[in-house]
Amino acid sequence: MIKRRRMSASLVSLIALTLAVPSSFAQNIAAPVTSLRVFLFDCGLIKGEDPTTYGLKKDDVKDPDMVVPCYLIVHPKGTLMWDVGAIPDSSFKSNQPATLSYDTDTVTSPKPLLPQLTALGYPPRTITYVAFSHYHFDHVANANAFAGSTWLVHAAERDAMFAASPKQQSAYDRLRHSKTVILPKTDYDVFGDGTVVIKYAPGHTPGHQVLALKLPKTGPVLIAGDLWHYAAERKASRAPEGEANGQQTLANRAAMEAYLKQSGAQLWIEHDPRTFHRLNKAPDYIQ
Repeated sequence: MIKRRRMSASLVSLIALTLAVPSSFAQNIAAPVTSLRVFLFDCGLIKGEDPTTYGLKKDDVKDPDMVVPCYLIVHPKGTLMWDVGAIPDSSFKSNQPATLSYDTDTVTSPKPLLPQLTALGYPPRTITYVAFSHYHFDHVANANAFAGSTWLVHAAERDAMFAASPKQQSAYDRLRHSKTVILPKTDYDVFGDGTVVIKYAPGHTPGHQVLALKLPKTGPVLIAGDLWHYAAERKASRAPEGEANGQQTLANRAAMEAYLKQSGAQLWIEHDPRTFHRLNKAPDYIQ
């Protein structure tokens, strides 16, 4: 009887301790932040690209391989997932690197994305908003994991996505029923304070968009999606092959160059290895 009482008392103490632990700790949910920050994830590498298809000469690009970044934007009012990789987490086996062939390209990725987010305290179910620079395969591989988030997209992009082949749609088909904000063809201030702004920059795809940030230490940054793929394209006189609208691409490149000059923002070309390698990667963050 005495032994049973002691066990019961221990059990009561354990329950009391469990209840006393903050829910954010118990669920591994990150605490709120007081200023803007960006987590940058290594979501892979694309090999097999030909710079001549981007309006360049082969000698213009020393390293034609393209990195694949994913970004988690953390704001005091919520979170935004921007671009979600080229290889879906389901393709990874035992947390080993994964490889995918796509046309003439070979894509590799070192580790799945979603466990990294969860380890940081931002599991996909907690992400406030999801948005993509555009819907090409190397930017939307894990899109369905964020179907519970509010999707920020331009109407033309959404229409193109659901007019694509069923195979292509399989990466993002769950978003069809997600809470969705159809963006205007002007700047869209995500959190209402000017620090996270989506800019309409169609051409590469019908609703291609770029992301302008005002970070407290780094300052203004423009995450440019595929408006440019290589730094050398900033001097190119023609648009890449396969653009939805090459003239729009050139016009929006000029508009964003003007924005960069006016704002003093850094340009982060998403696929550019030199930009990628100089920036802190998750679990570290950029402020």
